[in-house]
Amino acid sequence: MTKINIVLVEPEIPQNTGNIARTCSATGASLHLVQPMGFVIDDKKLKRAGLDYWDTLDIYMYDSLADFMEKHGNDNLWFYTTKASKLYTEATPDENGEIYLVFGKETKGLPEELTSAHFDKSVRIPMLSEKRSLNLSNSAAIAVYETLRKDHFDGLKTDGERLELLLSEKKN
Repeated sequence: MTKINIVLVEPEIPQNTGNIARTCSATGASLHLVQPMGFVIDDKKLKRAGLDYWDTLDIYMYDSLADFMEKHGNDNLWFYTTKASKLYTEATPDENGEIYLVFGKETKGLPEELTSAHFDKSVRIPMLSEKRSLNLSNSAAIAVYETLRKDHFDGLKTDGERLELLLSEKKN
């Protein structure tokens, strides 16, 4: 099973981070938050969006992007940006089955010097050319589920209880 890490660099909107935290909890991904953030971690909106999943979340905090890169710069990092030429489907885990999906702040994305320095590991999610960007929590969910799909959703529940019930009722 691939070990997924979602990295949010300077997130600004607490509801987006809360939604991403919930996605992390539901999929077994770890959440890495790079400061400064546009909210405090105990923000009511953040907790509301994450619902009751905060206690099941594997979360890491970093003082800055430099701090994160010092600790993880040699890891399998994939940078999500509208300026990339590669598609998000090209992001793949390393030989140890680990991947870091790195996203920038809602208003500006990732720093251009970062994506330029790592252009070969920068990917985009396709959209209409006249649109600026997708919502951060939607983008993170797309990236996580693409990674999980490649791994055949290993370790996740893939059958629906309701479907099983309907099928058993049809047999009777």
